[in-house]
Amino acid sequence: MLTWLIETLQKYPEIAVMLTLLIGFAIGKTHIKGFTLGTVTGVLLVGIAIGSLHIEIPSATKSIFFLFFLFCTGYGIGPQFFQGLRKDGLPIALFSFIVCCSSLLFCWGIASLLHFDTGTTAGLMSGANTCSAIIGVASNTINELNISDEDKAKLVNQIPVAYAVTYIFGTAGTSWFLSVIGPWFMSGSRAKLIEETKEMEAKINEATSEGEQNMKTAYDHVAFRAYLVNGELTGTGKSVKDIEQMFYQKKRVLYILRVRRSGKLLDISPDFIITPGDIIGVGGQRDAAIASESLLGKEVADAELLTFPVQTINVIITNKKTINRPIKLLLKNNDFHGISVRKITRTGIEIPLNAHTILQKGDMIELVGIQEELDKAVPLLGYKERGGVETDIIYLAGGIVLGTLFGALSFRVGNVPLELSTSGGALIAGLFFGWLRGVYPRYGYIPAASQWVLAKLGLHVFIAIVGLSASAGFLKGLREEGVTLFLAGMVLSLLPMTLALFLSKYVFKFHPAIGLGACAGAHDESAPLLAVQDALNSKVPALGYTVAYAVANITLTTSGVIIVLLMHKGG
Repeated sequence: MLTWLIETLQKYPEIAVMLTLLIGFAIGKTHIKGFTLGTVTGVLLVGIAIGSLHIEIPSATKSIFFLFFLFCTGYGIGPQFFQGLRKDGLPIALFSFIVCCSSLLFCWGIASLLHFDTGTTAGLMSGANTCSAIIGVASNTINELNISDEDKAKLVNQIPVAYAVTYIFGTAGTSWFLSVIGPWFMSGSRAKLIEETKEMEAKINEATSEGEQNMKTAYDHVAFRAYLVNGELTGTGKSVKDIEQMFYQKKRVLYILRVRRSGKLLDISPDFIITPGDIIGVGGQRDAAIASESLLGKEVADAELLTFPVQTINVIITNKKTINRPIKLLLKNNDFHGISVRKITRTGIEIPLNAHTILQKGDMIELVGIQEELDKAVPLLGYKERGGVETDIIYLAGGIVLGTLFGALSFRVGNVPLELSTSGGALIAGLFFGWLRGVYPRYGYIPAASQWVLAKLGLHVFIAIVGLSASAGFLKGLREEGVTLFLAGMVLSLLPMTLALFLSKYVFKFHPAIGLGACAGAHDESAPLLAVQDALNSKVPALGYTVAYAVANITLTTSGVIIVLLMHKGG
């Protein structure tokens, strides 16, 4: 049976790839006292194990999947990357770029001191910074070097060895460092930083002018209820607009959506006069409705009044009049009447939601309301994200083709031939086409689920094939340089983060919580961000993470090319 299985895997290598994904994901997602190995490392190690059965896979296969990964990665962060290069995001973008460049220089110095070869150095850079994309771009760059095929294979096979040894501390060690040492460095203690973060949240949420409303509490847990109006609310009669304004001034966002009078449902407008005896359908914050019951009147069960369609839609922020402005301004616009904001995500990360949250180009904002009201609100923000699952394949394939053709162009600096490589071209194309889609959102739709599948599957199939191909030299490399590599990875993970904390506090002078989020973003990893947010019990660090992550993703991926050229020239 075992012989049959081995022969089958050798004859049909595609089965070996799928088996690697199956077991690798299962191992990578297993929690042991809160720690997970990670799916990339899990797939890599399983690939190395199965690769010992001498599975042969055409090398070009993995490149196709890697291009999908790079393009979709760039597509997803494109709007935030270019937003970060503007005035408001420039400090965090510059901070992240400096930290990533320091990591490249530290890696070069450590590798030169310890006499690592080019492949080991690239794997060290990738694992210590938890940037899996470096494996691919470094491998491509090595294959372009003017050395023998045997030497190329040897160097490429060393990359996953170094990556596997250094990745675990790169993730877990950095998460611990930023969540434990970070608060102490930034504020003297975790408790003090928690207090400072709460003060910042309170300051953000505090109304600075009459009628301003905390969006976090106003729009979470939205309720729709019916009340029998009494004279205390309206006197002899009061307009819908005046009643809503009265509650608005009390810091309670409530909207009158429907009215029943003498048994009949009536259409209403801001000037419609509400009189005692009317039954009104009210929507807004549940707590605000409960707190206002004495004024609203007796709550009644009117199923017909409250039977109306409420929709949830996602809108991409593209309107120039909304970009770089706080959400609170939307409350003052009549076309935003009756709309609830559930959440805002930026590069896939949910950010704190309050009246002062600044909307940026490419943000995804989730709205809840009646269809008619939503139709009025969408133009204020940008473009309603289309539903469905169909990906614009022409846009996807066209972007990859143009990017790889651009990356394949070669030019010479003196006697040195230089090219961006097809992988670098695909990443830059993803950035450009992601930004272009933010400008012209009617075209180039790639659903978030499709982006996730293409990026995840692309990366993990690539890693699986790397593991299957590198199995022969893995154990030998691990025996020869394992301990040294692990210690080098620790140093390379912590040195840039130490510099990042110093720059954040003394040079850029970020708020400590935002600074820790920027440090996590500059490490190109969400695990440290989650650890910091958990330590501070706040989502404020996400405000510093998104731009830093976008810049780090590009800078660190590009460093895979640079570190290979530096080490090859030095060698």
